[in-house]
Amino acid sequence: MAVVEFAQLKSLVGSGRLMALDVGSKTIGIATSDALRMLATPLKTLKRGKLAADLAELDTVVRKNGITALIIGLPLNMDGTEGPRCQSVRQFAANIANHGPAFVAGLPVVFQDERLSTAAVTRGMIDDYDMSRAKRAERVDAAAAAWILESALARLRGAAG
Repeated sequence: MAVVEFAQLKSLVGSGRLMALDVGSKTIGIATSDALRMLATPLKTLKRGKLAADLAELDTVVRKNGITALIIGLPLNMDGTEGPRCQSVRQFAANIANHGPAFVAGLPVVFQDERLSTAAVTRGMIDDYDMSRAKRAERVDAAAAAWILESALARLRGAAG
């Protein structure tokens, strides 16, 4: 796994599906793009367990969906600095590279600013769908991953032009 910038991602993997991760302490939200990288779709929320099991599940999702690169949400502070949560996410990315199955460990990774992703998604679920707290809890992490992926896809389209 190589952590790359958005400009490099286009030349490394010109096409194919991307997968975004919203990495939390208890769950990992997962979203995927279509092959044309136009749409982001929430896929699932993985309840975190042992690292090996989490990485095996991610590898299964990557292989099943033909993923060519990972976009991992980076929870920056509101002033743009990195705090303990960023360190945790960066460590998870390092764990993918160092301990993950070969296929997922070899994918390029791009970090995407995820400030306010969960808040934006939660507000949308309340306002647009009048979703209960229990239903939101089931879906918010995968939806936040889709929000992160939408932001990354917009950046990629901008880098392409």
